[in-house]
Amino acid sequence: MPRELNHFINGKNITGKSGRFCDVYNPNTGAVQAKTPLATTAEVGEAIAAAQAAFPAWAAMNPQRRARVMFRFKALLEENMDELAALLSAEHGKVIDDSKGDVQRGLEVIEFACGIPHLLKGDYTEGAGPGIDVYNMRQPLGVVAGITPFNFPAMIPMWMFGVAIACGNTFILKPSEKDPSVPLRLAELMLEAGAPAGVLNVVNGDKEAVDALLEHDDVKAVSFVGSSDIAHYVYHTGAANGKRVQAMAGAKNHGIIMPDADMDQVVRDFLGAAFGSAGERCMALPVAVPVGEDTADEFIARMIPEIKKLKVGVSTDNDAHYGPVVTAAHKERVENYITMCEAEGGKMLVDGRGLKLQGHEDGFFVGPTLFDHVTADMKSYQDEIFGPVLQVVRAQTLEEAAALPSNHQYGNGVAIFTRNGRAAREFAASVQVGMVGINVPIPVPVAYHSFGGWKRSAFADVNQHGPEGVRFWTKVKTITQRWPEGDIGDQAFIIPTMG
Repeated sequence: MPRELNHFINGKNITGKSGRFCDVYNPNTGAVQAKTPLATTAEVGEAIAAAQAAFPAWAAMNPQRRARVMFRFKALLEENMDELAALLSAEHGKVIDDSKGDVQRGLEVIEFACGIPHLLKGDYTEGAGPGIDVYNMRQPLGVVAGITPFNFPAMIPMWMFGVAIACGNTFILKPSEKDPSVPLRLAELMLEAGAPAGVLNVVNGDKEAVDALLEHDDVKAVSFVGSSDIAHYVYHTGAANGKRVQAMAGAKNHGIIMPDADMDQVVRDFLGAAFGSAGERCMALPVAVPVGEDTADEFIARMIPEIKKLKVGVSTDNDAHYGPVVTAAHKERVENYITMCEAEGGKMLVDGRGLKLQGHEDGFFVGPTLFDHVTADMKSYQDEIFGPVLQVVRAQTLEEAAALPSNHQYGNGVAIFTRNGRAAREFAASVQVGMVGINVPIPVPVAYHSFGGWKRSAFADVNQHGPEGVRFWTKVKTITQRWPEGDIGDQAFIIPTMG
């Protein structure tokens, strides 16, 4: 019998009241292992009320004490790494090493947030006018929310709530209903670290819960990661309700391969970046753009035998390169795109459809897939597939290659592989994409920089985590002050009132 999961509100695990549930699968077997309760508007309101009640005291706590909570939370993440990775793999399907990486990249943002006393320091100008000084301060917004996707159930929630809570906000997390157990466990660990009840709440749900967060007057800001159509909806609905919103969306990242690239490195990097985590990453590298026919032919000739060596296995198999995708519906979606690309004229070189593992025939496995001679007018190229599918689009010049990511509807990440520093520098400066890797296949910035794409990859003016995250989760107050001169005597004890 599948177990029922909970919400986490005001420091307690709370049974869902709606009577509506979403199935949580074991992607390795296809079996339903749990049921996620889908919150009503009223249940979301309970979480918001708990966060609102916790906000004044948490915001008033000095930043150093909030940092100590983050330090303890970081230590608990490290102590519970194996448990969190196993829990994550069981619901998502990532192999254990990928799950540990998921937790680790979130932990690194928590490490950044431990420096919040320094990050919140304002500016000061002495003598801006005769006897006048000007300074500013950063203050928390209040109750804020994060809506996160299935593909990184540890990292992306921590990207959001780590900085937001450290800044003095209280937080409502609405994780993916497909794999919510890790976010629920993170909330328990945050409470154990010393965050008061109500500082971090987790409410599971679907569109009803999302709309409740977007429309409630007490929610001051919302951060979202997911598909572009939903990101567009979240951005506009949140903004229409007077909220600060950042909505990170889809991607179709390109890897430009120059003739002078180190092909050994290129092949290794594409194997991991295109197929790792079953391609379910917004910073995966699903498009290879070799420059010149010789470069393309060599890349293809080197990739095919290496792809055929990749082992797809259950998430607990230490020898597997990647595991299943998250649901049967997602497996069908990926395989439909493979069929589409073939029908559009892509040359199938390795076909990953129909993969069955002995003893796990009902698991959601998709084999690595490779296409050559894909063109920019194909819908399978224009869309985000989000699976272990690599498409090769040939180009004859660097200008032609760079135009592909620059003209694509998505602008999340791009990489160039070359030994030519000038070519790399000019490419990085001109390509119309938010994050660029130079001989780095997945250019996710470190925690003390910021993450964010362009075009339909991000509906926002401020990026996630790093200094941009501090700016997003705080508001600036600027004070201009002048003090009277001379002895004011008893006037010093007269407190003026506003009237």
